[in-house]
Amino acid sequence: MNIVQIEENVKQLIYKIAQDELNKQDFIYELLLAYGHRSQSIGRVRNGERNLAEDKENTVFWKRQIYFKIAEQHDLHSLIDQIRKEKRTKSNKVRFLIVTDFKTLLAVDTKTQDTLDVPFNDLAKKFDFFLPWAGMEKAVYQGENPADVKAAEKLAKLFDEIKADNFDEDDLNNKENLHQLNIFLSRLLFCYFAEDTEIFQDKQFTSAISKSNEDGSDLSSLIGRLFKVLNQSAEDRETDLPDYLSDFPYVNGGLFKDDIQVPTFTRKSRQILIECGGELDWSDINPDIFGSMFQAVVHTEQRSKMGQHYTSVPNIMKVIEPLFLNDLYEELEKNQDSVSKLLKLQQRLGQLKIFDPACGSGNFLIIAYKELRKFEMELLKRIQELELEKTGQFSKPFSVIQVSQFYGIEIDDFAHEVAILSLWLAEHQMNSVFKDEFGEVIPLLPLKSSGTIICANALTYDWNKVLSNNGEEIYILGNPPYYGARKQTENQKNELKQLFSDTNIPYASVDYISGWFYKACEYIRGSQRFSFVSTSSICQGEQINSLWPTLLEESEIIFTIPSFKWSNNAKRQAGVYCVIIGISKDYSNTKKILRENLWQTVNRISPYLTDSAISFVKSRSKPLSGNLPTMGIGNKPIDDGNYLFSLEEKNEFIREEPASESFFRLWYGTQELKNGNPRYCLVVKDIPVDMLNKLPKTLERIQKVRNFRLASSSTPTIRLAETPKKFHVENFPNSDYIVIPKVSPADIEYFPVAYFDKSIISSDLLNVVSSSDIFYFGVLSSRIHMVWAAAVSGRFGNGIRYSSKICYNTFPFPNKISNDLVDRIRILSLEIIEEREQYFNKKLGDLYSDDMPIKLREKHNQLDLAVDSIFNKTLFKDDSERLKVLFQLYDHAVRD
Repeated sequence: MNIVQIEENVKQLIYKIAQDELNKQDFIYELLLAYGHRSQSIGRVRNGERNLAEDKENTVFWKRQIYFKIAEQHDLHSLIDQIRKEKRTKSNKVRFLIVTDFKTLLAVDTKTQDTLDVPFNDLAKKFDFFLPWAGMEKAVYQGENPADVKAAEKLAKLFDEIKADNFDEDDLNNKENLHQLNIFLSRLLFCYFAEDTEIFQDKQFTSAISKSNEDGSDLSSLIGRLFKVLNQSAEDRETDLPDYLSDFPYVNGGLFKDDIQVPTFTRKSRQILIECGGELDWSDINPDIFGSMFQAVVHTEQRSKMGQHYTSVPNIMKVIEPLFLNDLYEELEKNQDSVSKLLKLQQRLGQLKIFDPACGSGNFLIIAYKELRKFEMELLKRIQELELEKTGQFSKPFSVIQVSQFYGIEIDDFAHEVAILSLWLAEHQMNSVFKDEFGEVIPLLPLKSSGTIICANALTYDWNKVLSNNGEEIYILGNPPYYGARKQTENQKNELKQLFSDTNIPYASVDYISGWFYKACEYIRGSQRFSFVSTSSICQGEQINSLWPTLLEESEIIFTIPSFKWSNNAKRQAGVYCVIIGISKDYSNTKKILRENLWQTVNRISPYLTDSAISFVKSRSKPLSGNLPTMGIGNKPIDDGNYLFSLEEKNEFIREEPASESFFRLWYGTQELKNGNPRYCLVVKDIPVDMLNKLPKTLERIQKVRNFRLASSSTPTIRLAETPKKFHVENFPNSDYIVIPKVSPADIEYFPVAYFDKSIISSDLLNVVSSSDIFYFGVLSSRIHMVWAAAVSGRFGNGIRYSSKICYNTFPFPNKISNDLVDRIRILSLEIIEEREQYFNKKLGDLYSDDMPIKLREKHNQLDLAVDSIFNKTLFKDDSERLKVLFQLYDHAVRD
């Protein structure tokens, strides 16, 4: 579900109620379905199986989800206050309370304490209130003081005190010292969580450390002793232990296995330690987000983002669902009437393994673990239903999923420690959910082995040492670091160099994440598969030819989510355009592409993430089509700005040297084109020598250019000093011409193409087509050309980097076009230019943004129909169809 779909679903639902097309008793079920709840789960609530309400006709009470009442004869505010105070509301952790008389709707979100009071018919305007049903949690920021933020802030203060009292800078640069401190902090987190979630007795840890001296002098030894006790069974403990230590349970699981140096404490740090336990409720900590927040405790440069984190579950689910979860639910649906097959499916759950080779603080592993546990509970519920139908009783359920099935590699030591801890916390939370659902308690202590999380560099470490691949069911997933080719450190470059030493991959020109794709392709076998989130640049431009021929030698892309905006950390983070790619060596897999939030089955998926042949578009020095004129770049002066002037600077120069006026010409680069404010270029090469000697200010500029070039460290630039009146690159068309920016936003529908008078000078930030035929203006302005360039281009940040060699010269433009169609496109091109001129108060960049005027868009739509007809006799349904045809034409053209 995306929010546009959800909003439309809610609108339709309200309309049906208003038109009496839907029974009011069905409203709540349809509302839940509108947000993407599984129909199977809603069916069980609807038939009363999961509805614990007594009056099932007008009330729905669904554990952890909703408490809903139809209340036509009651005061709504009194009623919602009443159900809010009911004990079972809190004990069953109900998230949303809702009452309505279908004139007004009131709701409470018990997690955030937000309330909703809205006329029933206006519910669609407030649809975002219930977005958590769709996995889209509201962002929680520092001002709201959620438990994660308060805990992180408190722990940060404690860390600063411990650091100041125990270490100087050299000590903290020592990896072993830092490792010991990281383990200490992760143990503290476990103890705080344990005493608030019934693993320990209530506030047992805080009470124990409170028995230390107020000056903190003996606290280090007390905590050290406690850590040893937590790693000892009752039989192994000292017989003379004081009660406050001997009452602690045996934890085990490796968390307290190693002896560490516990830091010393002062009065202040001891007090903060006690406050962390006494003032905070650690049961509300969210393992899937707190890890990234707690990294800010140790990495002080991240402190400014403390509290700006929110759950990225929806984005993580974009990886998990197509990788394995959707298939599991399909299997459950297919075998839902066979106990033996369902038990076999559960057995499979206990055998599969999840591996994140760039796991950070464990978010992907935690969400995968939680989703598998949720799935298992669905499966067990169905088994119970079938057993009840056949025998009148059902067996005691049990979980087969262990955190030891989860594996990771993480280079940051603290993140690695937190990932291990987070999996334990997630296990306890899911055990609590299991207890609520089935009434069965899964013993948490002693802890079983946690997931195998290795602190190492994933690009230089042997993945088989983490998880030996014996051909079992393994799913690799994650969000490895990006770093473009120009942003990598020397060490990162060397890592790729070593990794690709036996391949044809040019290590110096690919993204850092390409190393993970390569290692994953080398690691998987048989039907195993992996899926990574990556910046979209890995599927664009020259990286296609650099990387993908090697990756696809023995593998293929089996699913993809093309470019979307991924932002999951900071309140004002711009976000990065990402893709999700799933790869396997099993060629029998169904191939799927997510389009408009629907999975579409396709024959194959190219590295451009299109439903087309596996093409590798290679840059060309000349157009592939003989029907296209050549494209070059604009002018590149290398003048230190001495020949370029703003309007005010130009006027001042002319006032002082009037004879120079006729040698100024309009100058446009990308920014000048988009904002409509040209600069001016003094073209000194056009000035006759005898006249130039009478222009001292102009001669002064020429001398400055000469000096600037002579001072360069570049030999070619120094040579240019011999001809200071010339530009480094010159492109002065003899006729009117067409330009297209070298960089354009990735989310616009059309390139802001311009048609220039021959007197205008273009900078090298514009690509220049030296043709006055406005037909080519129409071709470059079309949607189909934009789609091609967006698919094959490289990226500059989040923008499209338009290159003549890769975007224009490869464009598979047909050579045979009817004269009538050419004339039609010329007319439509003129109409677009004329339509633009109606908006003289708007900049070109504004016209080609989200606020594109309706009439201009209509003109472009007419142009699209004409240009599309060059490529296809029938209308294209969408951009994916355009790309499919374009790649077919490209393949034919390069073969011919």
